[in-house]
Amino acid sequence: MADWRIEGQYMETCNCSFICPCIGSNLAAVPTEGDCKAAIAMKIDKGKKDGVTLDGLAFIVLLHTPGAMGEGNMKVGLIIDEHADEAQTEAIGAIASGGAGGPMAALAPLVTEMAGIEKRPISFEQDGMSFAVKAGELIDQAIEGVPSMSKDGEPIYLDNVAHPVSTKLALAKATKSSFHAFGIDWDDASGTRNGHFAPFAWAG
Repeated sequence: MADWRIEGQYMETCNCSFICPCIGSNLAAVPTEGDCKAAIAMKIDKGKKDGVTLDGLAFIVLLHTPGAMGEGNMKVGLIIDEHADEAQTEAIGAIASGGAGGPMAALAPLVTEMAGIEKRPISFEQDGMSFAVKAGELIDQAIEGVPSMSKDGEPIYLDNVAHPVSTKLALAKATKSSFHAFGIDWDDASGTRNGHFAPFAWAG
Protein backbone atom coordinates (compact mmCIF):
# COMPACT_ATOMS: atom_id res chain seq x y z
CA MET A 1 0.00 0.00 0.00
CA ALA A 2 1.26 3.48 -0.89
CA ASP A 3 2.34 5.79 1.94
CA TRP A 4 0.73 8.70 0.15
CA ARG A 5 -1.54 9.52 -2.76
CA ILE A 6 -2.72 12.76 -4.34
CA GLU A 7 -4.97 13.36 -7.33
CA GLY A 8 -6.36 16.43 -9.02
CA GLN A 9 -5.68 18.82 -11.88
CA TYR A 10 -2.46 20.29 -13.24
CA MET A 11 -1.55 23.10 -15.62
CA GLU A 12 1.71 24.76 -16.60
CA THR A 13 3.27 27.42 -18.76
CA CYS A 14 6.88 27.73 -19.84
CA ASN A 15 9.04 30.19 -21.75
CA CYS A 16 9.33 27.94 -24.83
CA SER A 17 7.53 28.85 -28.01
CA PHE A 18 4.59 26.57 -28.84
CA ILE A 19 5.16 23.57 -29.20
CA CYS A 20 7.89 23.13 -26.57
CA PRO A 21 10.73 20.99 -28.02
CA CYS A 22 11.64 19.46 -24.64
CA ILE A 23 8.77 16.95 -24.56
CA GLY A 24 9.17 15.74 -28.16
CA SER A 25 12.90 15.17 -27.66
CA ASN A 26 12.70 13.35 -24.30
CA LEU A 27 14.26 16.46 -22.67
CA ALA A 28 17.29 16.43 -24.98
CA ALA A 29 16.51 19.50 -27.13
CA VAL A 30 17.68 23.01 -26.27
CA PRO A 31 14.65 25.11 -25.22
CA THR A 32 13.58 27.77 -27.72
CA GLU A 33 14.96 30.58 -25.53
CA GLY A 34 18.14 28.64 -24.71
CA ASP A 35 17.04 28.06 -21.12
CA CYS A 36 13.85 26.68 -19.56
CA LYS A 37 11.58 28.47 -17.12
CA ALA A 38 8.39 26.66 -16.18
CA ALA A 39 5.71 26.82 -13.49
CA ILE A 40 3.98 23.50 -12.82
CA ALA A 41 0.76 24.19 -10.89
CA MET A 42 -1.01 21.34 -9.10
CA LYS A 43 -4.45 21.47 -7.46
CA ILE A 44 -5.06 18.55 -5.12
CA ASP A 45 -8.72 17.53 -5.16
CA LYS A 46 -8.10 14.53 -2.93
CA GLY A 47 -4.96 13.47 -1.13
CA LYS A 48 -3.38 12.11 2.02
CA LYS A 49 0.14 11.47 3.30
CA ASP A 50 0.90 9.68 6.57
CA GLY A 51 -2.60 10.47 7.83
CA VAL A 52 -2.37 14.16 6.85
CA THR A 53 -5.25 15.21 4.59
CA LEU A 54 -4.27 17.40 1.63
CA ASP A 55 -7.70 17.86 -0.01
CA GLY A 56 -8.24 21.26 -1.65
CA LEU A 57 -4.64 22.48 -1.36
CA ALA A 58 -2.47 23.63 -4.27
CA PHE A 59 1.24 23.98 -4.94
CA ILE A 60 3.47 25.21 -7.76
CA VAL A 61 6.87 23.87 -8.74
CA LEU A 62 8.86 26.70 -10.35
CA LEU A 63 11.96 25.56 -12.18
CA HIS A 64 14.82 26.84 -14.30
CA THR A 65 17.42 24.98 -16.34
CA PRO A 66 20.25 26.82 -18.13
CA GLY A 67 20.12 24.52 -21.18
CA ALA A 68 18.47 21.29 -22.25
CA MET A 69 16.41 19.87 -19.39
CA GLY A 70 18.03 16.46 -19.62
CA GLU A 71 21.45 18.02 -18.88
CA GLY A 72 20.32 18.99 -15.40
CA ASN A 73 21.66 21.94 -13.37
CA MET A 74 18.02 22.61 -12.52
CA LYS A 75 16.96 25.15 -9.90
CA VAL A 76 13.63 24.39 -8.25
CA GLY A 77 11.51 26.47 -5.90
CA LEU A 78 8.21 25.50 -4.34
CA ILE A 79 5.17 27.70 -3.69
CA ILE A 80 2.61 26.17 -1.33
CA ASP A 81 -0.94 27.31 -0.57
CA GLU A 82 -0.88 29.58 2.47
CA HIS A 83 -3.83 27.61 3.89
CA ALA A 84 -1.57 24.58 4.40
CA ASP A 85 -0.66 24.05 8.05
CA GLU A 86 2.78 22.89 9.19
CA ALA A 87 2.09 19.17 8.71
CA GLN A 88 0.49 19.75 5.29
CA THR A 89 3.38 21.98 4.19
CA GLU A 90 5.88 19.31 5.21
CA ALA A 91 3.89 16.62 3.36
CA ILE A 92 3.62 18.65 0.13
CA GLY A 93 7.30 19.60 0.35
CA ALA A 94 8.31 15.93 0.56
CA ILE A 95 6.06 15.00 -2.38
CA ALA A 96 7.02 17.94 -4.60
CA SER A 97 10.78 17.52 -4.01
CA GLY A 98 10.73 13.80 -4.70
CA GLY A 99 11.91 13.14 -1.15
CA ALA A 100 8.84 10.97 -0.53
CA GLY A 101 9.35 9.02 -3.77
CA GLY A 102 6.79 9.09 -6.54
CA PRO A 103 7.00 10.89 -9.92
CA MET A 104 9.12 13.84 -8.76
CA ALA A 105 11.83 11.48 -7.51
CA ALA A 106 12.68 10.78 -11.17
CA LEU A 107 13.37 14.50 -11.66
CA ALA A 108 15.51 14.80 -8.52
CA PRO A 109 18.83 13.75 -10.16
CA LEU A 110 18.52 16.75 -12.50
CA VAL A 111 18.12 19.22 -9.62
CA THR A 112 21.26 20.94 -8.33
CA GLU A 113 19.57 23.72 -6.30
CA MET A 114 16.48 23.65 -4.10
CA ALA A 115 15.73 27.36 -3.85
CA GLY A 116 13.28 27.10 -0.96
CA ILE A 117 9.58 27.31 -0.16
CA GLU A 118 7.24 30.30 -0.27
CA LYS A 119 3.68 30.38 1.07
CA ARG A 120 1.06 32.38 -0.85
CA PRO A 121 -2.68 32.30 -1.52
CA ILE A 122 -3.07 30.16 -4.66
CA SER A 123 -6.12 30.41 -6.93
CA PHE A 124 -6.60 27.67 -9.51
CA GLU A 125 -9.48 28.22 -11.91
CA GLN A 126 -10.74 26.03 -14.75
CA ASP A 127 -13.43 26.68 -17.33
CA GLY A 128 -13.47 23.93 -19.95
CA MET A 129 -10.05 24.10 -21.63
CA SER A 130 -9.18 27.47 -20.04
CA PHE A 131 -7.06 27.56 -16.89
CA ALA A 132 -5.75 30.42 -14.74
CA VAL A 133 -3.46 30.20 -11.72
CA LYS A 134 -2.21 32.95 -9.42
CA ALA A 135 0.06 32.74 -6.39
CA GLY A 136 0.23 36.16 -4.77
CA GLU A 137 2.71 38.37 -6.61
CA LEU A 138 4.91 35.41 -7.57
CA ILE A 139 2.97 33.59 -10.31
CA ASP A 140 0.26 34.71 -12.74
CA GLN A 141 -0.35 32.31 -15.60
CA ALA A 142 -3.20 31.32 -17.88
CA ILE A 143 -3.63 28.90 -20.79
CA GLU A 144 -6.12 28.02 -23.52
CA GLY A 145 -6.27 24.41 -24.70
CA VAL A 146 -5.71 23.78 -28.41
CA PRO A 147 -8.95 22.19 -29.68
CA SER A 148 -8.82 18.96 -31.66
CA MET A 149 -10.43 18.91 -35.08
CA SER A 150 -11.00 15.17 -34.80
CA LYS A 151 -12.91 15.16 -31.50
CA ASP A 152 -15.23 18.04 -30.70
CA GLY A 153 -14.74 19.63 -27.29
CA GLU A 154 -11.41 17.91 -26.62
CA PRO A 155 -7.85 19.22 -26.87
CA ILE A 156 -5.00 17.79 -28.90
CA TYR A 157 -2.99 15.40 -26.72
CA LEU A 158 0.64 14.34 -26.53
CA ASP A 159 0.85 10.76 -25.27
CA ASN A 160 3.60 8.52 -23.82
CA VAL A 161 5.68 11.56 -22.84
CA ALA A 162 8.52 11.85 -20.32
CA HIS A 163 6.90 14.27 -17.87
CA PRO A 164 6.64 13.94 -14.09
CA VAL A 165 2.97 14.92 -13.89
CA SER A 166 1.44 12.59 -16.46
CA THR A 167 2.40 10.53 -19.52
CA LYS A 168 -0.51 12.16 -21.41
CA LEU A 169 -0.65 15.95 -21.68
CA ALA A 170 -3.10 18.25 -23.41
CA LEU A 171 -1.59 20.92 -25.65
CA ALA A 172 -2.27 24.55 -24.76
CA LYS A 173 -1.04 28.05 -25.52
CA ALA A 174 -0.11 30.40 -22.70
CA THR A 175 -2.21 33.55 -22.78
CA LYS A 176 -0.30 34.92 -19.78
CA SER A 177 2.90 33.76 -18.13
CA SER A 178 4.50 35.75 -15.31
CA PHE A 179 7.06 34.33 -12.85
CA HIS A 180 8.88 36.36 -10.20
CA ALA A 181 10.26 34.07 -7.51
CA PHE A 182 13.51 32.39 -6.43
CA GLY A 183 15.47 34.59 -8.88
CA ILE A 184 13.44 33.21 -11.81
CA ASP A 185 11.82 36.00 -13.81
CA TRP A 186 9.66 35.77 -16.93
CA ASP A 187 6.83 37.86 -18.40
CA ASP A 188 4.93 37.09 -21.58
CA ALA A 189 1.43 37.72 -22.89
CA SER A 190 2.06 37.12 -26.60
CA GLY A 191 -0.13 34.00 -26.83
CA THR A 192 2.71 32.19 -28.63
CA ARG A 193 4.21 30.34 -25.66
CA ASN A 194 3.70 26.76 -24.57
CA GLY A 195 1.30 25.31 -22.02
CA HIS A 196 -0.09 21.96 -20.92
CA PHE A 197 -2.79 20.57 -18.67
CA ALA A 198 -3.91 17.14 -17.45
CA PRO A 199 -5.56 15.35 -14.58
CA PHE A 200 -2.99 13.65 -12.35
CA ALA A 201 -2.78 10.83 -9.83
CA TRP A 202 0.48 10.43 -7.91
CA ALA A 203 1.44 7.89 -5.29
CA GLY A 204 4.55 6.90 -3.41
